[in-house]
Amino acid sequence: MGVTRRQLLWAGTALGAAGLLAACGGGSEKPEGTAASGEADEKPRSGGTLRVGALGRASAITRDPHGTQGNESDYLILALVFDTLTVPGARTNTAPRLATSWEPSADLKTWKFKIAQGAVFHDGTPVTAEDVVWSLKRLRNTPSGAARLPGIQAKNISAQGTDTVVVVSDYANAEFPLMTRFSSFVMKKDTKDAEIAKAPGTGPFQLDWFRGGNARLVRNEKWYGPKVHLDAIEVTMFETPQAMTNALLAGQIDLASNAGAVAARTAESRKDLQVLRRTDDMAMPIVMRTAKGSPFADERVREAMRLVVDREAMVKQVLSGYGTVANDILGTGDPDYAKGIPQRKRDVAKAKQLLKDAGFDLSKTYELVTTEDISGLADSATLFANQAREAGVKIKVVKQESGAFYEKTWKTGDFYVTYWGTNDSVVFFASKTMVGEAGQNEAGWNDAGFDAAYRKVIGTADPKQRTAALMELQRIEYERSGYLLWGMADGIDLAAAKVRNLPELAGYGRVQLEGVWLR
Repeated sequence: MGVTRRQLLWAGTALGAAGLLAACGGGSEKPEGTAASGEADEKPRSGGTLRVGALGRASAITRDPHGTQGNESDYLILALVFDTLTVPGARTNTAPRLATSWEPSADLKTWKFKIAQGAVFHDGTPVTAEDVVWSLKRLRNTPSGAARLPGIQAKNISAQGTDTVVVVSDYANAEFPLMTRFSSFVMKKDTKDAEIAKAPGTGPFQLDWFRGGNARLVRNEKWYGPKVHLDAIEVTMFETPQAMTNALLAGQIDLASNAGAVAARTAESRKDLQVLRRTDDMAMPIVMRTAKGSPFADERVREAMRLVVDREAMVKQVLSGYGTVANDILGTGDPDYAKGIPQRKRDVAKAKQLLKDAGFDLSKTYELVTTEDISGLADSATLFANQAREAGVKIKVVKQESGAFYEKTWKTGDFYVTYWGTNDSVVFFASKTMVGEAGQNEAGWNDAGFDAAYRKVIGTADPKQRTAALMELQRIEYERSGYLLWGMADGIDLAAAKVRNLPELAGYGRVQLEGVWLR
């Protein structure tokens, strides 16, 4: 499950060790990466309730900040109630949140995070390093903990005094702070699982009520961060972008989050609506399982699939032009993205030859599983299936309900469509989805050469050495991974004209609504 990507490149992308080390300083006076959404001389107005629509399905609702958030509505609520240690930033790739600063040891294995002074939970209890340690250990012990805190063992997370957290990695990792931006939500120490739904957070808003995926959040008057102008935020969950857009047009909500290209076309002619477009915001790759026994285990078959896709047609038809062609490497926000690697183009004849050489069975029909969680997913699967017929490959698109998809298909299926609602760095995606130890290894890929290149990238603070290692990492991914990334979709939020200072940050940076105000 992202903003002009080149103009807002710092907004949540991993720009290497130099950027991280530069980000070791303190916070800012206002939320980073927010849009003016109006005249430059407008002054923020306090008060009012922002009504937000976000996508989600009842079967995928989670209240656990360390769980798997399949619903954007859930992540939005959790991100406003609970704080992470760091967040995507506009001026640096990683900005302070509950951690005001961080610094590494000389060998890049040990990181120390300083907790914000004056930070308290919603019930008034001060936040201590022990709370953070307990939260990080709980996160690490979840099924996807290894992916969320790569290279970190729970036993190697400790407190130093009341305001410092020490994290020791199994290996040198110059880019560890960026890994704490999306899921390092902090709860009170020893919170029981049965209490999580009502557990106090430290975020800019606190939960007033939650019903069936919808919630009302009220301003946290004790928040340690910049001034929050809104009195409250009401979140309404919608199962489809169309329903959410209709609610906006009818004046039932003020902000439609991640509404999609169709909604953008509808809204562009409306003077009473704003269209916030974040270029290259979302990846919707096709995943091909690389493990033995999969019909896509042979590298030649995966290469053929990447050659048969018509990328320009996918962007034009699936995304209505609200997107760009990609090159089968996740992390298009990285400034070193695909340097020296040629853009892969459609070549049906070569695809046919590769399939023949690999002995691929063209008599079979292969199921391509997708959800309809976000706009364009199912359409992309259908169009790709049509394109693959030209190479003799028969594909049946199977639409799966979100809960069933994550239980039965994700990370284990042979052939499916997934999505990432954040456009981050090459290293971010490598650590989450591709290294052998990744807890979210979607393609079951285990490549010793790729893992070695990854260690080189994160093990140096020297920009030149990192760039060279990153080129090798991307070359291997381009040639051998289980991903077919045909393009990147623009992230599109729609808002009423009265909404001001909306976040422009990449991916999940859009949930940082604490700086929004109403005209």
